[in-house]
Amino acid sequence: MLIKRKEFLQIGSLASASLMMPKFLKAFEKRNVVPPGNKVLIVLQLSGGNDGLNTVIPIRNDIYYQSRPHLGIQKDKALKLTDEAGINPALPFFKALFDDGSLGIMNSVGYPNPDRSHFRSMDIWQSASESNEYVNTGWLGRYLDAQCNGCEKPTQALEIDDVLSLALKGKEIKGLALRDPKRLFNSSNERYFREINAVHASEEPVVDYLYKTLRETLSSADYIFEESKLRPSSQIYPSTSLGKDLKTIASLILSDINTKVYYLSLGSFDTHVNQENQQKRLFTELNDAIKAFVNDLKTNHRFEDVILMTFSEFGRRVAQNASGGTDHGTANNMFFVGGGLKQKGLINDMPDLTRLDQGDLIHTVDFKSVYASLLHSWLSADDEKILGKKFDHLGFV
Repeated sequence: MLIKRKEFLQIGSLASASLMMPKFLKAFEKRNVVPPGNKVLIVLQLSGGNDGLNTVIPIRNDIYYQSRPHLGIQKDKALKLTDEAGINPALPFFKALFDDGSLGIMNSVGYPNPDRSHFRSMDIWQSASESNEYVNTGWLGRYLDAQCNGCEKPTQALEIDDVLSLALKGKEIKGLALRDPKRLFNSSNERYFREINAVHASEEPVVDYLYKTLRETLSSADYIFEESKLRPSSQIYPSTSLGKDLKTIASLILSDINTKVYYLSLGSFDTHVNQENQQKRLFTELNDAIKAFVNDLKTNHRFEDVILMTFSEFGRRVAQNASGGTDHGTANNMFFVGGGLKQKGLINDMPDLTRLDQGDLIHTVDFKSVYASLLHSWLSADDEKILGKKFDHLGFV
């Protein structure tokens, strides 16, 4: 039976949200119960280039205040972490996490020969490539390739979004992007798709591929939705986008789905103008959502098994601009939230503002060493194989 163009396009519409559907989602149907101690990594992308110097503030550094006479956050407004560092006043829960030993801060993270383009720098971070390399797979996608190739009960990765990021695209296996389980379930259960799937008969390779994707979606969407309902969170989350996304992740962590990696994003942090208000708004959303999420995990005794990592594609320039903001820079800080951290607080030194590269921070930590540490020590994977070369393990996890 030849497929009509309209039908082809409609199936393609559903498949476009599910083309990243890995074959191993069929393994869900075996209903593997997640044992206590199953390690989970959550990657939170702060899209747009967050200003790290107004996030973790060098409260005793005169160069910081001279470079930012209007934008610098004064010592008495910053939430004090140490004698040298404070945190943005819109992040009080992160201050609490710092105080109770559940927050690690890595400063001056970047890569050699940094690129200040949003798209190119994000590709570098997501693919874990060198700045002069162009790679079409992501570091977490290659993790899936390595861990799930030939596995009887392979692991999987979910991105809470409508489109899958490069980070989760492997050569053979890819993560699945979904906004929430119910939305995927409702889309896949439209009568039209069920009927088309039931009558399909075609020998055209492209059409067969779309139908195969459709069948996998119908099967896996049902399972994910049912599993997400097993342990619905009773924690009250903010009604923000990030709050809803983290509530979805919490429900899945507490269910029987054997998911190792979750990926989500918040932004935009591209604060060329009006930085103070924009960053405050985004940090308030971040702070309140993380607070609900951490409390949820602690209540359900899973906080020790989860690490949440934040990153941004670059930091901002040290000096403020003329528009009440900052322009694209280089190195930045990263947050690590979890009950299983081996190093907490300020993991390394604050940025050296006396040693700049044409007004930009110089990185002292290659972000690929962060990835190597998480892959090896948290996800029990062969980081050298996944990243293509050996990087230092940093010991924070």
